[in-house]
Amino acid sequence: MPRLILASTSRYRAELLARLRLPFDTARPEVAETPLPGEPPASLALRLAAAKAAAVAAEHPEAVVIGSDQVASCDGRVLGKPGAREAAIAQLQAMSGSDVVFLTAVAVAGPGAAIEHALDTTTVRFRPLADDTIARYVDAETPLDCAGSFKCEGLGIALFEAIDSRDPTALVGLPLIATARLLRARGFALP
Repeated sequence: MPRLILASTSRYRAELLARLRLPFDTARPEVAETPLPGEPPASLALRLAAAKAAAVAAEHPEAVVIGSDQVASCDGRVLGKPGAREAAIAQLQAMSGSDVVFLTAVAVAGPGAAIEHALDTTTVRFRPLADDTIARYVDAETPLDCAGSFKCEGLGIALFEAIDSRDPTALVGLPLIATARLLRARGFALP
């Protein structure tokens, strides 16, 4: 089997990929994540996932490389990682009572093959949230490195009314159903 590299330093993505029980390394992709003018969220997620996989594959031409990116969108606005408590609170206030779409792309690059990719769309319906509920949540879980300012695999699940998804792992940051399919196509032995 060729060497497998996850083009990410996200611990969330590494934890998800580890579920497939394949040995892998991680590498930081040097990719600017700035959206292009007028770029739709789905195009942004796909472009960045492919760019991350390609950047690391260029450094490790013998390896199969997985790149992934997630873009959250609320009322047509792209939501980034908040980075600070105040920004997380503002994001959750804006999403209160709304549907938020999470587009999670995965791309696989590797020796002698074109980059292949997949896109998962997950819609999260937030329940109406009081300001004190939002502040308590942000202080309890500190989701400052998460697009949308929550961790669905933790306490953040209590903020939702519903999740509509074909792949529940996509909301965490790496759609494992699509990832496994793409890796099987590259010859990796998976069930």
